[in-house]
Amino acid sequence: MSEGFLMEVCVDSVESAINAERGGAGRIELCSSLLEGGITPSVGLLQVVKQYVRIPVYVMIRPRGGDFLYSDREVEVMRKDIEMMKNYGADGLVLGCLTEDGRVDAELCMELLAASRPLPVTFHRAFDMVHDPVVALETVISLGFERVLTSGLDSSVLEGLPLIKRLVEQAKGRIVIMPGGGITERNLQRILEGSGAQEFHCSARSSKESTMKFRNSSVNMGAALSVPEYSLKVADVTKVRTLNAIAKNTL
Repeated sequence: MSEGFLMEVCVDSVESAINAERGGAGRIELCSSLLEGGITPSVGLLQVVKQYVRIPVYVMIRPRGGDFLYSDREVEVMRKDIEMMKNYGADGLVLGCLTEDGRVDAELCMELLAASRPLPVTFHRAFDMVHDPVVALETVISLGFERVLTSGLDSSVLEGLPLIKRLVEQAKGRIVIMPGGGITERNLQRILEGSGAQEFHCSARSSKESTMKFRNSSVNMGAALSVPEYSLKVADVTKVRTLNAIAKNTL
């Protein structure tokens, strides 16, 4: 982090990964289905992304959308995914598990961290669903996570900014606190200045029209709350560059 900051861009396609690197991202978080907040991507996606980008690729380990309380079978899937992603070149992993009463599941996280070694691991936004963030941060630090991704337990980083600032102060450099959730060109400067964070996480996406000429408007492939069938969300080089420039000028 010679520039004093690091921008992580979450992506769910090869095109977005390439655009993120071109725009100046320092790291990629690779997922599928960003619409669900990101779930584990395919090994094929990781392999092709690694062919095209040189910056570190951290892979999401999350077997489904929804909460972060996992069954034994889901944990089996997570273990297998960790093994596969390590074998196919992941530079780091992103995961998080909670107990039913909203605490960090230290036992399960310890097990998954052991399986992840020697890769660095980020505790993802499961952190935003904890009952007590002060206690949760100490647990995450003691377990050996490299960083925490958080919106400050609120709907976006801007709303959660006071808590993020307190978490940065509590961490005292023992772990990286990385704000993420609703970061845009309009609010990044305020977030960096107001939090004291050195890393930030964003998607920097814009819509891209499908190139399909024939379109069946009476069919949708998703559920009722689905994305437009003929529009894709892709990381935008210009947006990434703009965010990069703002961070450079701020920090």
